[in-house]
Amino acid sequence: MSQAEIARDIIAQYARHGWKLERVLMRSATHAELESVFTEVFGAAVFVESEVDALWFARPSHAQREAWELRLISEQPFALFEAFEADENDEEREDVRREMVNRMREHAHGQKS
Repeated sequence: MSQAEIARDIIAQYARHGWKLERVLMRSATHAELESVFTEVFGAAVFVESEVDALWFARPSHAQREAWELRLISEQPFALFEAFEADENDEEREDVRREMVNRMREHAHGQKS
């Protein structure tokens, strides 16, 4: 299965559960491979160059919280989840998301070893 097909399946699965694709983290080689179908697959999601191929999804959560999930683009499911309080500022949220990307990168590189 191609990266584009895997990504489409993941996006469809998350959409069924109310998640919205917010950001696409992608290695430059993967981005170049998918450039011709990028908008078709990922819509208006923001592209962020990264050391790992992953998708950021968000949706409202209970008690006025916002849930974010970082899902590795792979056939083997692996995701990291965080729920943010309504009063957390953008800088605090970005710090947590950066740490999640670091954990995802460590996991992804550990799989390839």
